[in-house]
Amino acid sequence: MSKEYNKSNFHKHTFCVFTEVPLNTVADTKPNYKSKSGSSYYFTETGVYRLSNHWGRAANCKWRLQNINSSKNQESRLGFALWSEFQPDNDTEKLYYIEVDFDTNTVNYQHKANLKSGDITLFRTASETEKIIKQIRNLLTTDSWAAYYSMEISILRKHIVSEMIHTQKTLQQIKSALINE
Repeated sequence: MSKEYNKSNFHKHTFCVFTEVPLNTVADTKPNYKSKSGSSYYFTETGVYRLSNHWGRAANCKWRLQNINSSKNQESRLGFALWSEFQPDNDTEKLYYIEVDFDTNTVNYQHKANLKSGDITLFRTASETEKIIKQIRNLLTTDSWAAYYSMEISILRKHIVSEMIHTQKTLQQIKSALINE
């Protein structure tokens, strides 16, 4: 049975993807709580609104904002999450998997509780996931690493990244195997 989250415990070691909503959603509403870092929280029966200029790591939580636009500046954004969307987080369990969108060259992590039925993937700890994501971002955003390969770079990227996501092989092992083919 999964833990139930509410306004008194959602901020204790959790993972959640908030959905961005228009700022006027909470206009003329007083926040129920304001953090030391300046984030405002508005509680409802079904979930929480968070108004903040920082997302990602928030104290001992991992909260991501699913943007409605691609702006990455530090302006305040409003996100909403249902209580049922919060998941437990810790540094020791293998709770996370990696998703890549090759059309936009973006990579993100997701909690295993959010795995869609039928998906086959490899779960990792938070620190393992973070390390792999950094390597994947480099592969997706730079080209210099591909100089020694004859394969077209988009195909090469997909192959290497897919191996990284679905196996325990290191980036070096994957690259070495490709050179030796």
